[in-house]
Amino acid sequence: MQTGTVLVVDDDPQIRRFIAESLQRRGFEVLQAGGGDEALHRLEAGQTRLVITDVRMPGMSGIELLHHLKQQAPKLPVMIVTGYGSIRNAAEAMQEGACDYLLKPFSAETLLLSVEKALGANGGNGHAKRHTEGSVAGDKKIITRDACMLSLLEAATNVAPSNATVLIQGESGTGKELLASHIHRHGLHPDAPYVAVNCASLPENLAESELFGHEKGAFTGAFSRKAGKFELAGKGTIVLDEISEMPLPLQAKLLRVLQEREVDRVGGQAPVPVEARVIVISNQDLREAVGAGRFRQDLYYRVNVIPLTIPPLRQRRDDILPLAEHFLARFSARYAKPMQRISTAAATMLLNNPWPGNVRELENAVERAVLMGAGDRLLPEHLVLDSVGLRPPAESPASVQLPAGVTLRDMEKKLIFETLAKVNDNRTHAARMLGISIRTLRNKLKQYREEHGIAL
Repeated sequence: MQTGTVLVVDDDPQIRRFIAESLQRRGFEVLQAGGGDEALHRLEAGQTRLVITDVRMPGMSGIELLHHLKQQAPKLPVMIVTGYGSIRNAAEAMQEGACDYLLKPFSAETLLLSVEKALGANGGNGHAKRHTEGSVAGDKKIITRDACMLSLLEAATNVAPSNATVLIQGESGTGKELLASHIHRHGLHPDAPYVAVNCASLPENLAESELFGHEKGAFTGAFSRKAGKFELAGKGTIVLDEISEMPLPLQAKLLRVLQEREVDRVGGQAPVPVEARVIVISNQDLREAVGAGRFRQDLYYRVNVIPLTIPPLRQRRDDILPLAEHFLARFSARYAKPMQRISTAAATMLLNNPWPGNVRELENAVERAVLMGAGDRLLPEHLVLDSVGLRPPAESPASVQLPAGVTLRDMEKKLIFETLAKVNDNRTHAARMLGISIRTLRNKLKQYREEHGIAL
């Protein structure tokens, strides 16, 4: 069963093809158009669930197409694709009713996360609930039987009606943003905007403008006033993910925002009050980051008002099978497969796996099993488990062959690409496996992109 029809609009055939292939691999039906006029002709009334359009196109621009679509189909989600140089157009598009925007270059994983958020947690069988500004808090529920997780959920629900800052910590893939979404849905203003910001992906030269906004003429390219993420969140929730990757100078400015409850737009003359509830997420122990000098101690105390730590999946054994059954039902429906049950032997394999990638790794394993398997039961032979403890010796790092004469730079590049392929282009996970920061990884990929002229 397909998860819905997506119309992709871009005058660059390579970008259209990349987006289309990424979506088709996840079961979406994709229509393509090379411009705005063609898109309006290709739009299938009642069938198209999402439109993804570039901003800069010859003829009708993406903003103009957005206006036409909002007149024809007001409830149709429209996602904008833009480069850093035209990020102001993305802000304009959000104000005009776009559900989200993607900054080039982006990975297939980033694209799919944005698409799922736009379409709702069921993969496209219903429209996402949209707000006037910002993004949407997904409707995915936290599935758990673990006593520690149940206590954590109870604590999160209890503090949700307050406006206190929450710090959520835990390993990658444990579901930290799901918990943030849970807090928002149970908060004082569940219908207000939910704005999630990945601090590691903020462009360094635009990070302050993205968060706090800017005035017209504040810098080259600032052709109009722009509201930052804190303002866009209104009375809702702003989630600062991967906060440990925020540069120290920006941390100082964030500290002032949290203390004074106001932002200074770049080039502004007076502070602007903000009301949003702040949730901070980190997959690193911020106390260790403070000790290493990578995170301000005063900011740590400011964000650590309500600390919530999600335990890794290996400490929540009671959750493995319920989660696996949930993913099995989801992917069997998505890919029109008859697989409905997990065999005893497969269940034993799942329970014995260490799951270093946590819930995200489990989800990927079940999805692969559904796609590769046949029949109505998930069997051991359908499972391809990546965990270190289950790898055969030939795949261990010690067995990697280093050909004589190869440069260190080439080996570094090869290691980075192989790690990215191993984790399905999840840059956060790859950086952690490589022992480098996400910022360092992003800079390396930028160097490779500039050297070879490719999109990474």
